[in-house]
Amino acid sequence: MATFRSSYSLRLMVEKARKLTEHASVRERIDAVLRIMGDGFGGTYGKGRPLVDALEDVARESLLHEDFALAQRFQRFAGYAGGKLFLDTLENYYDEEARQRSEEYMRRMVSMGAERAVAVLDALCAESPDASAADANALFRGIARSTEHLGIGSGEGTIQLPTRYLKRLQEYGNMELVLRNLPRPASAEAARMMSDALAEADAGMLAQLLELRARRAGLASLRAAVDRPDSSEGALHACLKNQEWIFGGAYVAELARRQYTPDTILDIPLLRGDGSLHVVELKRANIEKLIIRPSGHLMLGAPAHHAVSQVQNYLRTLDESRQSILARYGIDTRRASATVVIGHPQYVSENISPHEVADTLRTYNTHMARIEVITYETLLASAERMLALSSAEQDSDPIEGPTA
Repeated sequence: MATFRSSYSLRLMVEKARKLTEHASVRERIDAVLRIMGDGFGGTYGKGRPLVDALEDVARESLLHEDFALAQRFQRFAGYAGGKLFLDTLENYYDEEARQRSEEYMRRMVSMGAERAVAVLDALCAESPDASAADANALFRGIARSTEHLGIGSGEGTIQLPTRYLKRLQEYGNMELVLRNLPRPASAEAARMMSDALAEADAGMLAQLLELRARRAGLASLRAAVDRPDSSEGALHACLKNQEWIFGGAYVAELARRQYTPDTILDIPLLRGDGSLHVVELKRANIEKLIIRPSGHLMLGAPAHHAVSQVQNYLRTLDESRQSILARYGIDTRRASATVVIGHPQYVSENISPHEVADTLRTYNTHMARIEVITYETLLASAERMLALSSAEQDSDPIEGPTA
């Protein structure tokens, strides 16, 4: 269940942001946000889904006027109001004093780490006066290995932490900490048998099997999210994070950086084998007007056209900034391509069949050079075929364990 937020600080930020636009339609939508929040009488401000929707409406209207910075600002406001961002994070973006406090905190943390390292070296020298650089190296490597049970996962997070720690984690990105408790063998004999089995098995084949299992789980999670009518773009994005394989074998990896220009935040930036960029823009699966029939002929509805226009602006901005992005990040964004994933035939109204949805999108895509529009049904079906082929290859070359 979502935890909605609102505060005096958010109202001040919204009021300040209103002064940054001259577009009447944007200001009207900001005024709607302020009406929902109210004047804080009694110490409370309006919050909930209406506030989140109103903030997102401001962001959409700002995009139509190509005011990307303001759109980004209100997207973050909506993230805070919807319980996805902490107030500290917003203040780091839009409050210079808060940013300075955060930077001072990070400097202290680095300094503390360095002091701890010096203390460890002092203890080593005191215990072993003849210790060498190799001894120090071995000591720190041992410390590092002792933390291997901690990792960063791709899910929503499963460890309960005090709020003060969660806020700090969010400043460095949305992260999931996973504590992996490795099972212990029941006996020394069981440990020896397991070790022998692993020694005989093909390590590469085991890794492939584990990867297939992880992919099946990720695909099942995405399908479940698509089948939920109320799934947001954020929920679908979470299922697709670090799952670049779903989009095909042409992509090497999902890039960690999502922002390459001040006015562009990409949903899923993928890296091609030649070092060029491919942009994936995600929209909701539940869109009734994905395909419409206004006069007997089928065509894309307004949500799809809006998404394509948004991506066109992204690509134009990336083209214009190609030299600086290539020099700074080593990513070639000139003539980058894009995929818009939007809608699903099961939600389309007006008795339009899945075949008609696919045929309409196929016709539309033949006239597009750099942007392809697909549904979540197409994405899932393609990924399922890839998994089926991979499973068939595994079945034809089974792992041989130790013989008795």
